[in-house]
Amino acid sequence: MVQYLIRRLLLAAFTLLMILLVSYVLLRLAPGDPTRSSMFGSDSAGAAVDSSKGTPTPNRAMREKLNLDKPILTGFALWLRDVTLRGDFGASASVDPGRPVTTVILERLPVTVTLNFWAVALTYLIAIPLGVFTAIRAGSWFDQITAFGLFVLYSLPVMWVGLMLQAMLCEGGHWELFPLKGLVPAHADELSTWHLQWEIIRHYTLPVFCLAYGGLAGLSRYARNGMLEVIHSDYIRTARAKGLSEHTVIWTHAFRNALITLITLFSGLLPSLVAGSILVEYIFNIPGMGSLSLLALSSRDYPLQMALFAFAGALTLAGVLIADLLYLAADPRIKLTR
Repeated sequence: MVQYLIRRLLLAAFTLLMILLVSYVLLRLAPGDPTRSSMFGSDSAGAAVDSSKGTPTPNRAMREKLNLDKPILTGFALWLRDVTLRGDFGASASVDPGRPVTTVILERLPVTVTLNFWAVALTYLIAIPLGVFTAIRAGSWFDQITAFGLFVLYSLPVMWVGLMLQAMLCEGGHWELFPLKGLVPAHADELSTWHLQWEIIRHYTLPVFCLAYGGLAGLSRYARNGMLEVIHSDYIRTARAKGLSEHTVIWTHAFRNALITLITLFSGLLPSLVAGSILVEYIFNIPGMGSLSLLALSSRDYPLQMALFAFAGALTLAGVLIADLLYLAADPRIKLTR
């Protein structure tokens, strides 16, 4: 086990290095850079020296600080050196100028983590029982109606759903049931504890739904198909012949063997939810990692973008490793290769 983990961690580190290298190269090759942002005034990156004082202009100083005056591979090597030796991802160039990007990310990370936690919980708590229930009643009217509804739900784009929910259910819409934006009610300090909790639930409902409905529709179908593969197996018929209850047969014998597919999907669920947070947080004006990624991209904030790429890449690789370890718990026939 220890040797396997060490080998996988080394492979993950090399993979993350390649992800960051490709990301940095693409950022440098893309047109524009932070020094050409409107916050620096006019597009004067080419002006090297202030003629009145003989000192470097702010744009040139910023280019030197971000290593944009050096070749691409040299700039990446210098950035990687600071990250590995000092844990320094640099300071934000345009989104929050001068502040360490790790501080900027940590300020917004709890918001996205909370949103995604409830989205994942909602997805699994509804999708798995629904998938198992439709597999047991495969071919019934309930299975057909559920399949149609889930396929329709899966095909709806997040942007359209979010905007329609705002137009129909939020303040200023047809039914003003939910707040239009944000996660915290205005004047929260003036509300009682129970009133505050209720308002927070109202603020979270629509963003969590927008994050969860696509994964819920897909996961429930995978759960159904996985159960169908094992529910008619010989060992299931043997378990029933032994007089075991249907609940024990389904949830103890059949469901455990259907977990492999669900575990595989889990490895990509977390990164996909973080990516989906970009649209959801933008629509509902939520100050989380998604909106931060959009700001970093639009303003060409290289240090912040690279830190976000590192976070997303590490999260993806961690999800794959966790899934591999969960395979062992779900199926004892799976062995670690040496």
